[in-house]
Amino acid sequence: MTTPQHGSLAHPITAGIIGSITGFASSFAILIAGLRAVGASEAEAASGLLVLCVFQGVLAIGLSLRFRLPLSFAWSTPGAALLVAAHKTTGDFRAAVGAFLLCGVLLLATGLWPWLARVMTRIPRPIASAMLAGILFPICLAPVQAAVQLPLLALPPIVVWLVLSRLAPRWAVAAAVVVTAVAVVISGPSIAAVHLAPTVQFVVPSFDPLVLIGLGVPLYIVTMAGQNVPGFAVLRTFGYDNPPARTMLTATGIATTVGSVFGAYALNLSAITAAMMAGPDAHPDRGRRWIATVSSGSAYLLLGLAAGAATALVAASPPILIQAVAGLALLGALVGSVVAALEEQAHRVVAIATFLVVASGIQLLNIGSAFWGLIVGAIVMLVLRAGRRRSLESPGGPGG
Repeated sequence: MTTPQHGSLAHPITAGIIGSITGFASSFAILIAGLRAVGASEAEAASGLLVLCVFQGVLAIGLSLRFRLPLSFAWSTPGAALLVAAHKTTGDFRAAVGAFLLCGVLLLATGLWPWLARVMTRIPRPIASAMLAGILFPICLAPVQAAVQLPLLALPPIVVWLVLSRLAPRWAVAAAVVVTAVAVVISGPSIAAVHLAPTVQFVVPSFDPLVLIGLGVPLYIVTMAGQNVPGFAVLRTFGYDNPPARTMLTATGIATTVGSVFGAYALNLSAITAAMMAGPDAHPDRGRRWIATVSSGSAYLLLGLAAGAATALVAASPPILIQAVAGLALLGALVGSVVAALEEQAHRVVAIATFLVVASGIQLLNIGSAFWGLIVGAIVMLVLRAGRRRSLESPGGPGG
């Protein structure tokens, strides 16, 4: 009988803590900016961040212990980017909360009815990836714009991010956030201590059909395509071939539905930080990596206490600076979505058409560009497919 190696528990515990700190630091700014963009007050945005931290911590602890698998959860970072872009769709936070609630119900339905999950996974990859790229693109332009508008504040985090992207990629975004926070505290207005305590704000939802279509449906789609599908792929990559998919989707759907009225817009599987806890870096033994996600979930419960301070920091910062940090954090996601969108040569026109419509930020019938990008992409794909089919069937065509 072998004795456990010294530090065998410390390693996954440390990996989980690092994963939670990295996940929080790299995306809390875009989350708060997104909630503020659709009408949330500072207190309501802090409430959303707090509830998301608590719920994803509880889900990670509970399901990882139940299944002894490294199951980690997160807020939808692509969804937060969508909220930033949705400021033209609504400035009424009650209507936005109604859209969050719809997203939660759709996630729950996806877990309860496998046919809906199959429909979601059959959305053509060029369209889904191009829609995500179009959402991320304007935000990823922000570092360039901030470097011109606010060079003294924006250039230090950009330089730190670039250097650490070469030396320690895992810490690049978190370090850029820290540098930004220091710069804001030194040069910006004072942050009142009264705003630092975490709060929970209940918001009565309203159901505007145009907001439900223009925000709720795209939020569900980007959460599924940009987070849940990659999240399952990460687990399978590291040998977890049969994760409890229905349970995980149902749990995130319930959490999103309940949390929506407190500003928690979308909960889903973790993708990027999941690799830190499901891979060999967490523990050589696959059977013990669940300890990392339990550790991460516990850390998120504590990080939720920082929701008020994080929101106050974002409120005290110039908006373009917050979007610049968010753009640095989302650059990898933009690259991945562009590559995936253009991977199939036959569908590149479809992908570009979808991308251009979404990135344009157009507003038609008070419905945002993400929805219209999906519609345009589907139409272009159908037309091009029909054209190719007629060409193949014509007497002078191939095989004629």
